[in-house]
Amino acid sequence: MSVKHPIVAVTGSSGAGTSTVKNAMEQIFRRNHFDAAVIEGDSYHRYDRVEMRERLKRAYEKGKNLSHFGSDGNDFVELEKTFKAYSESGTALRRYYIHNEEEALLHSQKVGTFTPWTPIPEGSDLLFYEGLHGGVVTEKSNVARFVDLLIGVVPIVNLEWIQKIHRDTHVRGYSREAVTDTILRRMHDYVHFITPQFSLTDINFQRVPMVDTSNPFIARDIPTLDESMVVIRFRDPKKTGVDFSNLLNMVHGSFMSRRNNIVVPGGKMGLAMELIMQPLIEALVLNGSNRVSVATTHDRFAKREPAI
Repeated sequence: MSVKHPIVAVTGSSGAGTSTVKNAMEQIFRRNHFDAAVIEGDSYHRYDRVEMRERLKRAYEKGKNLSHFGSDGNDFVELEKTFKAYSESGTALRRYYIHNEEEALLHSQKVGTFTPWTPIPEGSDLLFYEGLHGGVVTEKSNVARFVDLLIGVVPIVNLEWIQKIHRDTHVRGYSREAVTDTILRRMHDYVHFITPQFSLTDINFQRVPMVDTSNPFIARDIPTLDESMVVIRFRDPKKTGVDFSNLLNMVHGSFMSRRNNIVVPGGKMGLAMELIMQPLIEALVLNGSNRVSVATTHDRFAKREPAI
């Protein structure tokens, strides 16, 4: 972690809603005129789209597991190097993964490929990561130890599956059977690489639908934000300096469920995010001595310290 070059990471599973946090962050950066160097988690996939398909085929034939959730499908060592370099110098190498035709035209590359590695321009105020593995810790790498503020975004698992099924069937054209197979194939990596991060996050946003999602594989629609509540958990309220009284006054319909948990209506999630994170980001950039810390992250992971 670095006083001069702070790192903020938003971590969450595919379709979890990390884009909502990203939008809130962008508003904070814009209002404060902070120059944030952005890194996308997809940039650290180990294979491009064509090679990943071939690797998946080989793994399936051998009865092995491979997914973008786990270490075999990603380069966690390279991600840790990026965070370490930025925390020490304010710059590092980064690249982008080309998701769609619009990005392909912008970079003059094919969809599903990576851009070349290029240096992050010097002079940025902070590094902002959004993806699957902002707080991942393995035997070979510890990405979380370089993160000054680690934020988790995770819906209950049935809602996550509903979102994935709808996106992959309606937007990407996959069959429900194919998407279900993908969910099952990823489960081992989900349990071992995704969920452990949420015991390390400084703040966690968990969306809980207020409608029946007991069978996500037959759900016809995705519960809306207005049909949901969001549980916000602070690992250490003293360290983050959260003012629960102010939040309860500012966010109508919110209430405390535990000493370090506040529950807000789903439609107020964006507002709550900005109210909570605005002072934290300002502290990181403007007053390094008061930064949020995730020191001893590796120890917490080793002990599997649970969130309350």
